[in-house]
Amino acid sequence: MLQVGLSLPRCPGGTAGGLPMAQPAEDTSTGTGQEMFGSAPVTVVITSEADTWDIDASSCLGCGQFVDWDRMPDLEQQAHIPRDILSKPSKELKKLAREGYWAASRTLRAQVYHQLIQQVACRLVTPDAHVYRDVAGRLFGKLSVSSHPLPEFLEACSMPTYCLNLEGVTALKKILICVGSLFPDITYSPILPSLVALLLHYSEDEAQCFENISRLIASKAPHTSYIDQSFLAHQASCMTFGDLANKHCPAAHKLIASTSENVFEVYSEWLSWLFHDLPFNYAIRVFDVYLLEGQKVLYRIALALLKQYRLSVASTELEGTDIKADLQAFVQNIAEHVTVDKLLERAFGIRLFSRKEIWLLQMANRKALMERGITMVQSRQSFHLAVDMQNFSSSIVTAQEMRVIWSWIPERFSLFPPLLLFSTSEDGCSLQRFYTCCEGYEPTVLLIKTAEGEVCGAFLSSDWSERKKSGATSGFFGTGECFVFTVRPETERYEWVFIKKPELAKAVPRSRQRSPSPSPASLLGSSPDSRSTSSNHLTVPTPQRKGRLSPFLAIRHFLLPSKTASMFMAGSREGIIIGGGGGQALSLDANLLWGHTEHCETFDNPPLCQENFKVQLLEVWGFQNT
Repeated sequence: MLQVGLSLPRCPGGTAGGLPMAQPAEDTSTGTGQEMFGSAPVTVVITSEADTWDIDASSCLGCGQFVDWDRMPDLEQQAHIPRDILSKPSKELKKLAREGYWAASRTLRAQVYHQLIQQVACRLVTPDAHVYRDVAGRLFGKLSVSSHPLPEFLEACSMPTYCLNLEGVTALKKILICVGSLFPDITYSPILPSLVALLLHYSEDEAQCFENISRLIASKAPHTSYIDQSFLAHQASCMTFGDLANKHCPAAHKLIASTSENVFEVYSEWLSWLFHDLPFNYAIRVFDVYLLEGQKVLYRIALALLKQYRLSVASTELEGTDIKADLQAFVQNIAEHVTVDKLLERAFGIRLFSRKEIWLLQMANRKALMERGITMVQSRQSFHLAVDMQNFSSSIVTAQEMRVIWSWIPERFSLFPPLLLFSTSEDGCSLQRFYTCCEGYEPTVLLIKTAEGEVCGAFLSSDWSERKKSGATSGFFGTGECFVFTVRPETERYEWVFIKKPELAKAVPRSRQRSPSPSPASLLGSSPDSRSTSSNHLTVPTPQRKGRLSPFLAIRHFLLPSKTASMFMAGSREGIIIGGGGGQALSLDANLLWGHTEHCETFDNPPLCQENFKVQLLEVWGFQNT
């Protein structure tokens, strides 16, 4: 196999743009810019095995002209790169990118970036290098760039420079101004400066950099995009990360919720951690895998940072601390805690749901924001997403306890304040009254206080009217967003068992059918032994109406190894059940006076209170979205 030895211009260690695979760079204070916000979901780019991309050092002679080499960290020694490296299958390319192979050569990384982006499917008319030269010539001529304001979509956004020299900073501004001129539909895109700055490191000239960023902007990949281009899309991405952090980083989420007034404000910085706060030699490794693997890799790495942060701090240390600033400082000094290789290794150890399932969550978040009044065309808007509990009043939980429960629920619902729908103290102990008050609301939060003073409950993702759709012997319904919890004496949440083990719930075609589920009446009227033996059947929820977005974590999306591990909620004239399979997490009789709790397979929970309990108070809370 032919190999080429690469030598580069003035650059510490002989190469640029990467980090030694076993050691982080000593100087991690360089390579970050000003604070910025952003969101940039991408699609997976699949390379054909038939493509052959030769590594030609002469094709990247201009790369590096925008870099301030004195500010760059020490990097690897020059390496020998096989000429046919880019002809390898996409799976092998992903493995190489994860292991930092691109870091071995500045020329290789430049070639990879350019070729990957050139394969992105774009809109028919996408500005290229020739268009840039023409527009830049007309816009600037002999005038200084400073006489041209930056586009409005960068309002309140920073300009991270990532070790660019003065020529590079000028090129960055010129490219952004031309983007604003040629893409008038962009209304908010704080991630763009970071992406352009990183690409400038590996571009022959401004025109090539502009063409590549234009292709990312104009991507027409289904179900996703490379760069969010509105405040609506940006906020939805931040909410989606908050939902994933809630599910995959429960310890860190609990810590943040207990020390921050506005959890969403902390999570809104997640992309800033990756493309602003991380040192350059970490950020560029993120960019390597980002171009190949898409948005899931960004979520994974940000979640890995959150997990690492939780390991490095104690709860007592954060009392009175600005946790948003503390997280930012932690990421900026990440080399003190973990190498980039170990960070990526931990990130890829996080098992997320499928890309399509995450897309469904993002779409649901967009819909909730639109209901809140956020539009596609508006620029950044300041509004408070956290629920104000100042005027909250419940006979079961305190405002602080409700704040903890509110931190557990999906972001799109926490946009809205709680609304009391039903209370046994006001509406009486009637199951029929319970249904009447709760139907038409989705989701709901059930709170129970026992005669012994214990408090527990459930977040229920579906409308109670769903129980009617399968006829008189209704089965279980709901989605994987349901969970049960305890508040007193201990505060704990128990989610769908496949949240922790998503690899066990494989995606299936929508047409896949399941067997009928047992009726709640038979379960409520049977003994614990008969309950455990009768719970091996499952019904398919009624198919969605045509044109309606399928719910996030709907069980019909998955091939489940156990039919007893997706029994979320059920109701009949005899009572209600929450959680099934080997037992019920919660069951209540028709008078809402007596209940039972035990371990169930759906939530893998212990009994939530005394196994057989008397209800002292019961409340149901909905979400006031008008």
